[in-house]
Amino acid sequence: MRKLLFALPALFLLASCGGSSNNATTTTEQSAAEQKGDSFTIDTTTTTVDWKGAHKGGLAPRWGKISVTSGSISVANDSISGGEFVLDMASLKVDPASVTEEGKKAADLEGHLKSADFFDVAKAPTAKFVITKVEPYTAAAGESLVADPNYLISGNLTLKDQTLNVTFPAKVEVSATDVKATAKFVIDRSAWGINYKTEGSPENWMISKDVEIGLALNAKKS
Repeated sequence: MRKLLFALPALFLLASCGGSSNNATTTTEQSAAEQKGDSFTIDTTTTTVDWKGAHKGGLAPRWGKISVTSGSISVANDSISGGEFVLDMASLKVDPASVTEEGKKAADLEGHLKSADFFDVAKAPTAKFVITKVEPYTAAAGESLVADPNYLISGNLTLKDQTLNVTFPAKVEVSATDVKATAKFVIDRSAWGINYKTEGSPENWMISKDVEIGLALNAKKS
């Protein structure tokens, strides 16, 4: 916000390519970072959260978007100090271009992803990302799916009724009037209790647990 600054989205469903070495580091919930300095309001009209999932081995990939409804970023000494954003899970969309099999429809998948099998939107209509730590990115942090990262972002990602802390690289640009941030990372949806087709007999393992989240966040000086 998978979608914050950063996180956010599968957000968080199926998988990216059937397994990835680029999984975001996941730990228990941490204390939120103090929002010091100037406040920037997230522009919900230009901010995007993308998700991508697939069956095992990267077969039949699906992708789409989730809307950000509100959020803010704090900046102190030309660096992000904290922030958070909220996602509208009922806005989850499946790109029709990703559903090419005869007889299958994007609308049917959207309904399934919003059901109790996945995000249970009726009971958990929103997801949330809250920044807990911001530090400079170094090569020691591992490979990045986003080009030219300059920060390592940690934050509490809440999906359904579960909150876990995720850490991932991001590219952040700060000016006097706006903040732009991009990130791409992979989460294991089962860590948040989204276990559809991940347990039981081998035929139930056809959908990967990995979900790729892409974030493009824009915030303007409040």
